[in-house]
Amino acid sequence: MSMSLRLSSFPPALWRLQPPPPPPPPLPLPPPVVSDTAAAAAIPLSSARSRTRRFRCLLPSSLTTQNRAPKLPPLLSSPGDVPSPEQDAEDEEGEEEDRASSARDALSRLLHLEFGLSSDDASRVASNAPDYIRSLIDGVRELDELSLWDSSWKSTPLLVSSASASAVAGFQEKVVFLAKQRGDRGKVAFLESIGLPLSSALSVARSVSSNSLPSLLRKVKVLKEILFSSSDVEVLLGKNARRMMMHLSIPVDEDVQLTLSFFEKIEARRGGLDMLGNKDASFLYLVESFPHLLSLPVESHVKPLVQFFESNGIPRGQVRNIILLFPPIIFNKVDDISKKVLVFQKILADSHDIGRMLLKYPWMLSTSIQVNYEAILSFFHMEKVPEPSSHRAIRYLPHIMGCSTSKLKLMVESLGELSVRNKKMGKVIAKSPQLLLRKPEEFFQVVSLLENLGFDRETVGKIVLRCPEIFAASIEKTLNKKLGFLKSMGISNDHLPRVIKKYPEVLVSDVDRTLIPRINYLMEIGLTKREIAFMVRRFSPLLGYSIEEVFIPKLEFLVKTMEKPLKEIVDYPRYFSYSLEKKIKPRYWVLKGRKVECSLKDMLSKNDEEFAAEFLDIERMPVPPAPSHL
Repeated sequence: MSMSLRLSSFPPALWRLQPPPPPPPPLPLPPPVVSDTAAAAAIPLSSARSRTRRFRCLLPSSLTTQNRAPKLPPLLSSPGDVPSPEQDAEDEEGEEEDRASSARDALSRLLHLEFGLSSDDASRVASNAPDYIRSLIDGVRELDELSLWDSSWKSTPLLVSSASASAVAGFQEKVVFLAKQRGDRGKVAFLESIGLPLSSALSVARSVSSNSLPSLLRKVKVLKEILFSSSDVEVLLGKNARRMMMHLSIPVDEDVQLTLSFFEKIEARRGGLDMLGNKDASFLYLVESFPHLLSLPVESHVKPLVQFFESNGIPRGQVRNIILLFPPIIFNKVDDISKKVLVFQKILADSHDIGRMLLKYPWMLSTSIQVNYEAILSFFHMEKVPEPSSHRAIRYLPHIMGCSTSKLKLMVESLGELSVRNKKMGKVIAKSPQLLLRKPEEFFQVVSLLENLGFDRETVGKIVLRCPEIFAASIEKTLNKKLGFLKSMGISNDHLPRVIKKYPEVLVSDVDRTLIPRINYLMEIGLTKREIAFMVRRFSPLLGYSIEEVFIPKLEFLVKTMEKPLKEIVDYPRYFSYSLEKKIKPRYWVLKGRKVECSLKDMLSKNDEEFAAEFLDIERMPVPPAPSHL
């Protein structure tokens, strides 16, 4: 039915009197945008919190949601109102820094007013514990998002700056509440501030829970001052730690096992065991692995321990070397350490030996090493090695005490194959105790090298007695390098056995600091490389003589006083082996007084009887004193 028909069914007077339908309501306008300036004016902010954005970020999420002005719908907003991603990132970064600054301020006040640190120390701790601060901020944010706060977070007003805005104050109170709820009383933040990772700081804090924060801070300062104040960097600490582990072949006690675990943790980190030489890093490693160190009484324990080591010849700056290489020793009482030191009294030559041994091998104070030490002395006694020799070997290389007697026996038997036994053995190990720590296969590799050069077993045995260091040296890094140097001088393979037999020490001499300087000096005085090679072939010990004490004074007497040419020393390089005062000068003055001319060889090679018989026609030559003017 049409509308007109429906209306016509009513009386005209009725439908004409009805009011027209109301017009549709207008579209609602968006509420006015509240500007940052207007919002800021409604909230009393201090000068330090004048930016509304900074204030807004510190409000609880519920509050910021209620008071934030709604944004324009996207279709009605202008392009200029849409922030760029870069601006959003900058704003977010600024807000995070504001939170961190506010949290640091709150933590600093807590450390100072409630946990007892000075204002400066509290500020320093709060500024150097970024991970701890971040964890507090994250905790506040999480509880805000979950709406889990109640009135219990309200803190003591003294812990919050009176100048802070109410929202800032609320945020700081929450930070303080969380910090107190953790129960460490500021120790975690302090431990992070000295360099420990947050995870390690949490663990260490549990171990030192009985210490107050001011007491803990004082202990750290004193320990670093006593043990780690020296600026010297001990670059060899890592090397010695590796050496101690390498030559350990006995069952160990708990203290050594703890030390090995300590080394393994450091080796797994960047820089490895070489970081033991870094005083800042090594202190942190020590605290991290042995946190009870911070519970030791300084006056009654730490200082007496340091004084004990100093009284045994160890400089204060090197006491830390002993502790880093054997940390459990710091928990021992001085009386107990003194008893352990007395065990070695019979092998000491002087009062400073114990200090030198401790610096090389602090494990000597462990129970397992001391037991093995007695076994090693018995072993040397059974092998008929003279006690002075075995004692000297242990003093010089205390790492021997960590070696099992079964391993030592293998090397002793290897030396025996070259007829080095008993007293000869004593002579060898007293001169080169490191030979005892070699593996038999490494030893025989050197023997084979010498045999390939033309030596027989008997001669190799004599070389062991003369220079055992050769057999403890690396073939690739040392021996082959010296052989190559001799060949570069012009020494042929045919002459190498003679050169080495006369002066085997050449194989363990430093090329750059010993051999090359002597060659260069002889060339500077006018000798050719070929002449020097000829001299070395005839008398190789020439390469071991001191330039200042041998070459210079004897050459000056040869050229200036005797007025002989350099050709004389080329023909007879053994001239440098004779004493200038006891032989060269007296014989020269005798011959000069008799107006006798002869070569250096004729003058010096004969013994006194032969010289007197040939030049003086008497059975024994009286040796006149040198002229006083010389």
